[in-house]
Amino acid sequence: MGMKEMPLIKELGEGRKFWENDFGPFKAKVLVETPNKLEGVVNFGYKAPYLLVFSEKDLTQEEAVNFSDSMGFSKIARDYSSSVVFIYPENGWDDAPESLFRDVIANSRIHQYYKDGVVTSKDRFTGQWGDCFIRGAIFRTCVYGRGKAADHIARYLLKTYEGEFLWGPGEITPASVVLENLSVMPDIGRRDIPVVSVGNSDEINAYLKKQCDDVLIKSELNFENDFYSFLVKFKRWCGNQEINPDLNSMNLIEEPGYVEVKTSPDNCGDDKDTTSHKIGYVAYYRKGLLDNPKVPFLLVFHGGGDSAFYIMYESRWVDVASQNDVLIVSVENHLNSTATETIELLEDLKKIYPVDGSRVYASGFSMGGCKCWDLYQEYPQYFAALAPNDATFEVGDNVYGKKAPVEINKNVSVPIFYTGGEITPLPELPFQEHKCWDRTRYVFEVNRLKTPYNVTFEDQSSWKNKIWGIDGDKIEKIEDKSRDSVLTLNYFENEDGVYSTVFGSISGQGHECRAHTCAQAWKFISQFSRK
Repeated sequence: MGMKEMPLIKELGEGRKFWENDFGPFKAKVLVETPNKLEGVVNFGYKAPYLLVFSEKDLTQEEAVNFSDSMGFSKIARDYSSSVVFIYPENGWDDAPESLFRDVIANSRIHQYYKDGVVTSKDRFTGQWGDCFIRGAIFRTCVYGRGKAADHIARYLLKTYEGEFLWGPGEITPASVVLENLSVMPDIGRRDIPVVSVGNSDEINAYLKKQCDDVLIKSELNFENDFYSFLVKFKRWCGNQEINPDLNSMNLIEEPGYVEVKTSPDNCGDDKDTTSHKIGYVAYYRKGLLDNPKVPFLLVFHGGGDSAFYIMYESRWVDVASQNDVLIVSVENHLNSTATETIELLEDLKKIYPVDGSRVYASGFSMGGCKCWDLYQEYPQYFAALAPNDATFEVGDNVYGKKAPVEINKNVSVPIFYTGGEITPLPELPFQEHKCWDRTRYVFEVNRLKTPYNVTFEDQSSWKNKIWGIDGDKIEKIEDKSRDSVLTLNYFENEDGVYSTVFGSISGQGHECRAHTCAQAWKFISQFSRK
């Protein structure tokens, strides 16, 4: 699926662009609204609603723009630096198949590589570019239809709908729908799909209110008002309806920004041939926190292909920021920056915010965990503690799979909180691959732990602890009731008698980073400071 090349982009002025493409089963016309000066440096896609308009007819460019402007869709897209996507089926709505929405979502992506409302896929390890897709966060899909287009939605999309989710086959049921001027009774298969009903009969409205948990009845559509008063809070994650965090009620500030750093010689990312490049970030802190002269500071690194917003919300670091006196900065596209450039980012952020230099921490998931290991290897003296999760590269390698540009850390102890999933398909824990065992051994030596790591990878059959090889000096099991799993933490003492290192695993977890783990990570690492 997808487009083999970028479509022709038409400039409409004031940050507005327009393009169209025939995907076969449907035609798409896309109005792109990107007025934000940080667009391209900070990826706003995770927070943006995927605005799908099932248009009654095959609209012209002028008709699509006029509709979007008059009905309030353009304003929402501008607010989120996003797009309005108009969909019309190949043979019209009378003959549109149930599979239409599945085809639309299969041609949609959210990714760190994008431009002009188009995702351009790239293999991080081979560097090869793939097909192009409509840019849209499919877990925030809001589908609008009027007349026959609304009838199609009412027949097919108000029930569980399977297709291509973020990581492969999965549920792609819309997050919400807007139905205007229906001529059929909706076929409702589940209660948790929010519906805005516009200009429909009393009979239809009564049925919707009986069968759906969240319904807004309107005589006329005002999409801007309806979105912000009702639709904005809904998201569908892995099939489950979720309510987006209200940062205002959490007393939390969300502040995107960027700094420009000198490109280091070991950069193998997109800016490797430049003299300098921008690093985007999003800062989170409680209102009033920055009135303090110095505050604890945490860098957070997302997984490969994710974004700064994604890791903060999906791993619920926003809760940690809301509930603790800590300034958290989530770094955008950190894989495009080296450990050296990350330290320059840190130094620049110290000029912007009142950072307590003795209480600087970092945490990351997957490739973000590997970035933490880079910092442990190359710049350990800057950090009071580190919490890498779900990731292991060979000792001495960096996130690019290259040898570190300096001699790696051999004697600077840094408290570590590391966890991985017990059923992950990727190498995260010592029993899975030799490099994971070797990373554990390396931390034991550098952090000067009392208990010797005297097990070998090849002799797993004799391991007392089947995951780590040896038990911790203290073991704690913490239930994660939200996921019916247990976080098992092995605490190890260093030569000074301090529990400075934690190696943990989560039952029933694959390759993911959960709120429960992040909360425990902060609880552990925040007790340390570096003189």
